Amino acid sequence: MNFRYAHVLLVLMSLFVATAGASAEETPPTEAAALNEAALLAEAAPAPDEVALTNGSRILGTVTTVRDGVVTVETDFAGTLEIPVDMVSSMQTANPVVMQMADESVIENQPLVINNDQLVVGGASPLPLEDLLVVNPEPWELGYGYKWTGLASFAFAVERGNTKTDELDYRLESVWRSDDDRYTLKAFGNVDKANDVKNADNWVVNGKYDYFLEGPNFWGVNAYAESDEFADLDLRWYVGPYIGREFYTEPVFMFEAMIGISYVSEDFIVAEDNDYPGANWELHMSSDYLGGDSRLYFDQLGILNLDEASDVVINNTFGLAFPLLFGLEAAAEVRLDYNSGAVAGVDKLDERYALRIGYTW
Repeated sequence: MNFRYAHVLLVLMSLFVATAGASAEETPPTEAAALNEAALLAEAAPAPDEVALTNGSRILGTVTTVRDGVVTVETDFAGTLEIPVDMVSSMQTANPVVMQMADESVIENQPLVINNDQLVVGGASPLPLEDLLVVNPEPWELGYGYKWTGLASFAFAVERGNTKTDELDYRLESVWRSDDDRYTLKAFGNVDKANDVKNADNWVVNGKYDYFLEGPNFWGVNAYAESDEFADLDLRWYVGPYIGREFYTEPVFMFEAMIGISYVSEDFIVAEDNDYPGANWELHMSSDYLGGDSRLYFDQLGILNLDEASDVVINNTFGLAFPLLFGLEAAAEVRLDYNSGAVAGVDKLDERYALRIGYTW
């Protein structure tokens, strides 16, 4: 009996010692959970990209793109930053990026590393930074699909009282751009009434197809039509091929020009109709020089009668557009349309001033 009691006591003491040792080594459940959560967050948090500036500053965030000489960085402390490349002394991303080079080659699955105005790619020799065209280009820039941009804007004026006035101006633009070609469709016009009497009714529709060659050159086909009741023009239309060139493509100054030949047909309401071979040209300029995502722009379209060189049509549009909210855009615009061959009783120069509000995409 004494032996049996001693054996039981020994077993109980062994269990007590084992339980006490385990309790001494075990972390309280709440503390263990907090430590585990912190460890998981540390593993999940991605390492930030680092951009060092020439003034000694260091920016941590996510480099989303490099384009047109500007580095775009998303940060937690200041939102989106746009930094000129010439202010960057070094840069390194934590994750691989896609780099499109000036020779149209593409480098993938490599982090972006820049040191001393040189691009470091893997173990290869450093490349001049000028060879880098875009970081993380859009799919259409790599030859996949089209990028669709556009504008739909309207200007209304309604006046009641001594004078009853109704005015409507509209402008629609749509562009589909791929790495190889571009489709453009534009339409604009205005209808005005004063005291229930119409005093303006005109419209323009222009469709183009461009195919890009090597470098900044392209060729295309143009179809154009316009009507202006108060200029005695029932319909003017032309169609023909052209060649063009993108002279400057930087946002601070963009400029492209086109010149071509066409068959022109003019149907007048009263005057005699006219058909002739023509030379046509277009100029398009824009600039973000004023900043704040504003845009200065100038567009010119010309038609020269090759049978009668003194007969020329030149339509000019000057404007300043600036963004509002939610994709809305406001623009102050001036249109100057000149027609040296205007019929009798119609002014050669037609002026139009408008303040438009529209939606861009």
